[in-house]
Amino acid sequence: MADLNVIDARLTDVRVSGDFFIEPDSALDVIDAALQGLPADTSHEALTLAIEAALDAEVTLYGITPGGVAMAVRRAIDGATP
Repeated sequence: MADLNVIDARLTDVRVSGDFFIEPDSALDVIDAALQGLPADTSHEALTLAIEAALDAEVTLYGITPGGVAMAVRRAIDGATP
């Protein structure tokens, strides 16, 4: 799940949450920060790449993938924009 706002066609207040685990926990903040400020019309593929680029090799995702996060963000964007 992703909670966010769209202001001036950009993502703001991005918060990803859900039934998954990330090690280290701080990587969730890295994902949120990677998405912050992106254009609201960013494609699923570009969102996925932004998340992947932000995470270093030591991050482990359990129960989610960067593509899954991107899908949740796209759904939140589509729900946030008229």
